Amino acid sequence: MTSIASVTLEAADPAAAADFYTDAFRLDTQVQVRAAEEPSTGFRGFTLSLTVSQPATVNSFFDAAVKAGATAVKPVHKSLWGWGGVVQAPDGALWKLATSAKKDTGPDTGTFDQLVLLLGVEDMVASKRFYVEHGLAVGRSFARKYTEFDMASSPVKLALYGRRALAKDAGVNSDGTGSHRLAINGDGGPFTDPDGFGWDKPSR
Repeated sequence: MTSIASVTLEAADPAAAADFYTDAFRLDTQVQVRAAEEPSTGFRGFTLSLTVSQPATVNSFFDAAVKAGATAVKPVHKSLWGWGGVVQAPDGALWKLATSAKKDTGPDTGTFDQLVLLLGVEDMVASKRFYVEHGLAVGRSFARKYTEFDMASSPVKLALYGRRALAKDAGVNSDGTGSHRLAINGDGGPFTDPDGFGWDKPSR
């Protein structure tokens, strides 16, 4: 089964970006950082999500991210689907912090349950077919709007969302050009998908 060991984000200041992810989100091997090589403007076509157990933990991660230098894009709030907010890390990556729970069942756990990479795609049918042909099994799919792959043991989960819908969900404009400034490190690579997202082999 295809698994994603980590993602590599490009940043103007890789050392500062790495410190941010350690300090704000307590990430270690799941996110790597390297120097930015190609220009990028606007929406990069993806978001990363930390899903947690309850609202108190969402609040904790959100506050820690802003304190470490992130910009609040969508303040945490209650909605039909749960509780969450969006921040933009100093390197420019958009992070959604969310839980399906609407009430706390205990104190802040200080941990996340899943790290999810959501790719914004132009043609859901074509992108889903591409990934199935590269060894990923579909876990859930909602017509042409959303596809989630079955990756239970993967350190990073993968899902596809329409590009415009993903930008709207993150609270940003969908316009953007240039590099995604993202590399996906998975055992299915190396390849580049229909929307230009590149997969590399994980470093050993």
